[in-house]
Amino acid sequence: MKRLVAAAALLLICVSFPGSLEARHKVPRYLTKESTVDLKNMNHIFLGWVDLGADDWARHSYTTKTEWTDVIGFDNAAFLDDLRDTYLPGRTITAAKDAADENAAGNDLYIKFSDVRVDYDNYHLILAIHFIDPKTNAEIASTPVRPYYGNDWGLKNYLKAALDEVGTKLQVEVTGEAPGKKK
Repeated sequence: MKRLVAAAALLLICVSFPGSLEARHKVPRYLTKESTVDLKNMNHIFLGWVDLGADDWARHSYTTKTEWTDVIGFDNAAFLDDLRDTYLPGRTITAAKDAADENAAGNDLYIKFSDVRVDYDNYHLILAIHFIDPKTNAEIASTPVRPYYGNDWGLKNYLKAALDEVGTKLQVEVTGEAPGKKK
């Protein structure tokens, strides 16, 4: 009888454990347009810096600040390339050179990121997105602070995967179309 109870308890744990792991990493994909502002005709876009905190290099297990700032620079450059090639093709996108660069003059739209942080326990990049009219410096739309899941191994790779999810969200907000839909 004890063996039957132990086997049943073990079976219950095994069945429920994968579900709890899946729930831990399950983050919704944001594939619907949330803003009411039409951004489709915004063809010149200034992309703000995804600031992962240059001074947080030790917290991210890097041996020098330079190593970490190189990762931040690489991730921002790769994100810009992905936006140009995949998520917002046909638009002229310029990007901030660093966290202090906010010179969006001459553009139709400034996309700014705030509240950026990394959640190592759940492989999330957490941030808010702000859509700003550079002519008036007024925020015309935003998305709340939320996690974007990076389903990959290693910090660089999971940040890249999470930024791909951010790119998908930007595509939805700017074009009004979910990925894969024909215009």
